[in-house]
Amino acid sequence: MLSITDLLELDVFYTSDTQKNDLQARFLSELTNYHYQHCLEYRKVLDHINGLKKDYMSASELPYIPVRLFKDYELKSVPQESVFKTMTSSGTTGQKVSKIFLDKNTASLQTKSLVATVNSFIGNKRLPMLIIDSPSVVRDRRSFSARGAGILGFSIFGRDKVFALNDDMTINIEAIKQFLVKHNGKPLFIFGFTYIIWLHFVDELNKLNLPIDLSKGIMFHGGGWKKLIEQSVTDHTFKAVLKEKTGLEKIYNYYGMVEQTGSIFVECEHGYMHSSIFNDVLVRSTDDLSVLPPGERGVLQVISLLPGSYPGHSLLTEDEGEIIGLNGCPCGRTGTYFKVYGRLANAEVRGCSDTYEKTKR
Repeated sequence: MLSITDLLELDVFYTSDTQKNDLQARFLSELTNYHYQHCLEYRKVLDHINGLKKDYMSASELPYIPVRLFKDYELKSVPQESVFKTMTSSGTTGQKVSKIFLDKNTASLQTKSLVATVNSFIGNKRLPMLIIDSPSVVRDRRSFSARGAGILGFSIFGRDKVFALNDDMTINIEAIKQFLVKHNGKPLFIFGFTYIIWLHFVDELNKLNLPIDLSKGIMFHGGGWKKLIEQSVTDHTFKAVLKEKTGLEKIYNYYGMVEQTGSIFVECEHGYMHSSIFNDVLVRSTDDLSVLPPGERGVLQVISLLPGSYPGHSLLTEDEGEIIGLNGCPCGRTGTYFKVYGRLANAEVRGCSDTYEKTKR
């Protein structure tokens, strides 16, 4: 049904709009038809809206489902015996979580897409990796939380991996020091979830007044902005403090969700999120859900070519955003570039680390 071969032959962020739009329209039509035939709940949603079209000529025509449906229903388009891995979103105690069912083909597509996307920023070599989290998050390899899935997914870019935090979320200074001595002067890959980096890494470095040199590092981080915004920590503040404390300059925020694992939007050097050959984004009005032009804020609809085992290819999120432009970003990348402003007012709280509850000590 869906082959990644055509897409992997193209540049992730520099493919012309015409070529990208034609490919995406074909793949998305195939996905929509496939899920309509193989997922009863998805079929019921589409039948309730307008039924199914044979072909969808653009992303704006594509039917979408609210992302929170994954909390209420087990949506999958493959038989249970084909499920290779089940992932769950994070949630506070008593809150429903999303369940995402992956077959081997979908898991493979997600990995290949993530590799192509991240390699365009860090290069093709695996780098010594510092993970700003605790090892306990990835111990269950068959059923992952969003944090565990994120760590495992990004771990493919690293070697000699070291966790910067202990299981109780305290900072492991000795492990970090040994890691930096071993890889002194070498490029490093650093990964973590935004809120955990700020609370358990940056805060602890401040308290302990410890100098750490990560100036050779490239950091990818995402998730958890809600709590940072509540603490008046902006993207600029986050980067400025990390640079002051560690010398880090190459810091890339990404936007993604467990419902579309592998299909991430990455922030460029000018502070804008970018779509790739594997995904796209629309902004819809919170009043009537009509598609808004660039420059207007609304609710984000995220589109991915990867979900083959479940109908997660076109999702209405609970996040507010604004498309800045469809081309012309100063960084030179083509396609849609946009801003994410956080959760919509009154939206149900959920996220990779927004919902992380600080370990009681």
